[in-house]
Amino acid sequence: MISHNNIADLIRAALPNAKVQVEDPNHDGQHFTAIIVAEQFEGLSMIKQHKLVYGAIQEHLDTGAIHALQLKTYSLSQWESMQVQVL
Repeated sequence: MISHNNIADLIRAALPNAKVQVEDPNHDGQHFTAIIVAEQFEGLSMIKQHKLVYGAIQEHLDTGAIHALQLKTYSLSQWESMQVQVL
């Protein structure tokens, strides 16, 4: 079984300096959610961003260790534009 921490480490290895948060909301070790903010996503479509992430964990998807991973991916500029400024 793979943990949410293992998945985050795999993504960070593939996308250096990325901000990665992976959760196991069902606590079943198979269905995960992730938020990833990476400079490598700049100018890429959401599909291409997700392909980069899936490439990092493909072996675990192929073996069934990860059954599902819900992704939310953002480039740095996308993430910064979403942040609300508190005055």
